[in-house]
Amino acid sequence: MKKHKKYRFIISGGGTGGHIYPAIAIANALKERLSEVEILFVGANGRMEMEKVPKAGYKIVGLNIAGIQRQLTLGNVVKNLMLPFKLIGSYFKAKKIVKTFKPDVAIGVGGYASGPVLRVAEGQNVKCLLQEQNSFAGKTNQWLAKKSAKICVAYEGMEKFFPKDKIIITGNPVRKDIVLTADFQRPSRDFFGLNPAKKTLFVFGGSLGARTINHSVGLALDKFKDSDVQVLWQTGKWFYEEAVKMVKEKELRNVVVKEFVYEMDKAYCAADVVVSRAGALSISELCLVGKPVVLVPSPNVAEDHQTQNALALVNKDAAIMVKDAEAKEKLIDEALKLMADTEKCKTLGQNVLTLGKPDATDQIVEEIIKLADSK
Repeated sequence: MKKHKKYRFIISGGGTGGHIYPAIAIANALKERLSEVEILFVGANGRMEMEKVPKAGYKIVGLNIAGIQRQLTLGNVVKNLMLPFKLIGSYFKAKKIVKTFKPDVAIGVGGYASGPVLRVAEGQNVKCLLQEQNSFAGKTNQWLAKKSAKICVAYEGMEKFFPKDKIIITGNPVRKDIVLTADFQRPSRDFFGLNPAKKTLFVFGGSLGARTINHSVGLALDKFKDSDVQVLWQTGKWFYEEAVKMVKEKELRNVVVKEFVYEMDKAYCAADVVVSRAGALSISELCLVGKPVVLVPSPNVAEDHQTQNALALVNKDAAIMVKDAEAKEKLIDEALKLMADTEKCKTLGQNVLTLGKPDATDQIVEEIIKLADSK
């Protein structure tokens, strides 16, 4: 590493927590590693990165960019007609940002905003690195891959999307404090107001919640009434009030409802079994904490990539999968069946741990610094 150099990095992308939180993890690691560093985020106006990134302590600039609206309503048709103008405007704004900021490396984490930013950076001879979280690569990263210097991925077999000689299997960046030892299980359960002695099912569907998962739990609440199992249920903001009302009406003292769980390390530690969507970030965390999990892939994502993420674990006997369309009938029964099967829980937990990449963030940062120093 060169001494006394001030490094400058642009990190671009977002749209979902699965893109944003890995980007923040990379930024945090760069700050820890380098004595002098300036980081600028570029996101899409109106998307969640414009709120989450400043909360993490970083400056972000927004582009007026969006994707194609696939539902053919009148409003969406109008939005699609405006898309070329948004793309052109975003390209020229990105050009100004890159020219003014002069980054050593531009880092793309997927999402609309990373397209024009990294394409402009490539045109200005800035080295670019892509970080692809999913087992089915996003369209933006596929488009950018040809001219990018390095592509950090979480899954094997990504050469079907990217040039093989540019791929580095690093895993996904996750927050460093996600893993707590078994010694913390009792205090973690105390933290959420759970019974320290009872087996615990942790159900969550991402930062906004998952409609199918929430409805599946709601329909099955009677199954917990006389059960030895307790539930920590993150609903997201849209279902929270309804869930609280349902639990209260049924007088269920063994179901704790949370709108959002910030202390995910404690939630994982408290759990015996986890129910989750199959987003890349969630799976990366689950591989580190080593918990048996029932995955319910979202069908409302590009190229059905969550199913591919889930199958990467299922095929190695590291998770159980329930299809979204079958969740209302099967999900809770499968979760309770798993909780009762100690040997299966042990097998899944051990196998999922072998897929974890605890050094992913450090590896990615190492590649970024190499690119910056090679200028």
